[in-house]
Amino acid sequence: MTDFPATEIPNDKGPRDDRWYLKLMAPNTKGEKFAWLDPTSIYINGAAFHDLLDDLVADLDGVECDVVGGLDAMGFVLGSALAARLGIGFLPIRKAGKLCVDTDAVSFTNYSGRTQDMEMRKPAFAPGTRVLLADQWVETGGTMSGAIELVERQGGTVTAMAAVAIEENDVTEGYRSRYRCVAGVVPGSEWQRQCNAQYLESFVTYTPWMAFPIRRDT
Repeated sequence: MTDFPATEIPNDKGPRDDRWYLKLMAPNTKGEKFAWLDPTSIYINGAAFHDLLDDLVADLDGVECDVVGGLDAMGFVLGSALAARLGIGFLPIRKAGKLCVDTDAVSFTNYSGRTQDMEMRKPAFAPGTRVLLADQWVETGGTMSGAIELVERQGGTVTAMAAVAIEENDVTEGYRSRYRCVAGVVPGSEWQRQCNAQYLESFVTYTPWMAFPIRRDT
């Protein structure tokens, strides 16, 4: 078996203000129709994923929510993990045509400029339910705005948003003014500047094995 260099993991007793796990994200290697990076390598590495969740839960301190709404598809990963950490339920908000029950539907324009439809089961919750919305990445805000509309149609209240990163633009600034928005990428940080430019300096040294899970028998 080939030996790969291990990812350096910060001491658990020390601070993680550098959000070290962000350097595990992979650049797009497949062309313009895909997102400019792939954060899923954070999920593969146990230490990275748990530190991301620790940071998000800490930044959500004081937020009252009854359910986490995860946006199809990668928001399912982050959203369900956060729901488990917070001890509340998880509501999948899906691309159209996937649910076999009555649904509400909304059209939105995604980051690539394509118009898509998204659905939520009907009814999904009682009026007044407080919802934390989770997605992997918030770029143009089209998907998130669709999810907000679906929640509010059923009398729910969006109390917060969570993501690996929320880029800074007019739409996302509006979100920040109305909701508690938390992300692995902290506003004002160097990571935020690089995300806004849609290029991470860590891409230069990125290699896939940086995210490989640590074998428990080593």
